[in-house]
Amino acid sequence: MEKIDRRIKRTQRLLQEALVALTLEKGFDEVTIREITERADVGYTTFFRHYPDKEALLVDVLDTMRQDFHNLLMPHSIITEPETMGELLFEYVEQNLDLCRVLLDSTDTITLLRPVQEIGQQEIGMMFSAAQEREIPLEVAASHLMTSLVMLIRWWLENDMPYSPRKMGEIAAKMIIRPVIESFHA
Repeated sequence: MEKIDRRIKRTQRLLQEALVALTLEKGFDEVTIREITERADVGYTTFFRHYPDKEALLVDVLDTMRQDFHNLLMPHSIITEPETMGELLFEYVEQNLDLCRVLLDSTDTITLLRPVQEIGQQEIGMMFSAAQEREIPLEVAASHLMTSLVMLIRWWLENDMPYSPRKMGEIAAKMIIRPVIESFHA
């Protein structure tokens, strides 16, 4: 059973990697399933044992990213360690450059990054009571936080990462994370 599970995971990983590479080259809409399977060196019919279409493969890529991102950030708190959280975020982007470029170059970036926004909203929700009445609603603050971080990451990538992940973490904390946190203490 374990051998089969490893083969399934390997095949899925190969398909994910092929999708990311081809999307960088051509754009998601132009990539075909045939090209994905050829790049992954996987049989065409094998693709359909794992995914009904390339959109489902992209969802799987996003889910893998969301889980990796969640595992990376969960030992830390955005409230008490905003610089650390920012640095970890930019290190993740640096280590997963191709995937992040695909997601950020998409015409529907915000929809693709909704799982990341949900992580941010959960984190903020755990730190601050959602039931407490505030001038700025929790979901608005979380959306602002995550969207601003995504746009900062996009700027960083478009400008060929001129600053280290540590420096970008400090910038993110000072410009985005801390002001959002402070809005809850006001």
